[in-house]
Amino acid sequence: MVVRLLEQYKTEVAPVLAKEFSLKNRMAVPKLEKIVISMGLGKKAVESEACLEPAAAELALIAGQKPVITQARRSVSNFKLRRGMKIGVKVTLRGRQMYEFLDRLISIAIPRVKDFRGLPAGGFDGKGNYNMGLTEQTVFPEINPDKVQATQGMNIAIVTTAGTDEQARRLLLLLGMPFRT
Repeated sequence: MVVRLLEQYKTEVAPVLAKEFSLKNRMAVPKLEKIVISMGLGKKAVESEACLEPAAAELALIAGQKPVITQARRSVSNFKLRRGMKIGVKVTLRGRQMYEFLDRLISIAIPRVKDFRGLPAGGFDGKGNYNMGLTEQTVFPEINPDKVQATQGMNIAIVTTAGTDEQARRLLLLLGMPFRT
């Protein structure tokens, strides 16, 4: 089965980008490298590690692959956080699964966000990568809202091979990302 967004990139987006940025080499055309989805559980994870399992199960449903449990890198006494404590989950998507997730994010999940007016253009990091956040996981149709114990936000980092934010913004715009105007 062919991934719809990957086919669209190869046939429509890549030639347009090559022409707009006058790129002669096909390998210089910006493309998606990976998507990292992470959920930091913060205070809930510090108080009890039992909240990690439902969060990991929901992230596995959303991403289609088992997430990794992340640990604190350093101790912070004000937050009662010790080095090595389990505080979140993350998953890295590449290839076919990455394009399938981005397609579901653009066409299904983002339109279900309440009072959505477009994604902020300030999420670019200066090196061609885009970061965005979602306030709850129930915007994905894979998650049954009746079985959710606690709403949890997530960060989605879209890493591209583009060298500039302008190229990355144009790539994502051609793929269908709904940025604010």
